[in-house]
Amino acid sequence: MYMWIENRTSSILHLKRSPGIRSWSLFVDSLGWKLFYIAGCLFVAAQNLEEWEEAVFDKDKGKVFLKTFNLYKKILTFSRAGREQVAAPLHEIRDVNVEEEKVRYFGKGYLVVLRFVTGFSHPLTQSAVLGCRSDVEAVAKLITGFLELNKVENRQDLWQSSETDGSDADESKDEY
Repeated sequence: MYMWIENRTSSILHLKRSPGIRSWSLFVDSLGWKLFYIAGCLFVAAQNLEEWEEAVFDKDKGKVFLKTFNLYKKILTFSRAGREQVAAPLHEIRDVNVEEEKVRYFGKGYLVVLRFVTGFSHPLTQSAVLGCRSDVEAVAKLITGFLELNKVENRQDLWQSSETDGSDADESKDEY
């Protein structure tokens, strides 16, 4: 029906029309596609979202715990699979460095790398920070100070220099 009569008197004629089934189906169909597009955009955004990362240096336990949380994995698996943790002994950390990483299309990024006595290296975070080298160096310096690695290096340098001085003296005796 094109329009129906809502009210009809000698002084008023009130006609009314509401959307038909075709209009409602287009609305629902359009709404469905819009929801599909939005869900797709949210899926891609969650996939490209950086991870939540945490580093805990615990002197009482003598370990460093590097934890990550990935929302994308959590959504896909509906479980605790989005959480990962690495634990390592603090006394095995030999050095803390800032490394430069090339980030495609954006230039250079920087990240802190923990170097272990075993020769193994592990980044503090999985993704590099763009441009802020001074911030990354400040974090590396903070970790080095907390672990007192700068004192250990100074002791090793003194020990190596005293060893070198003694060996030089022995060599000079042999020459005469």
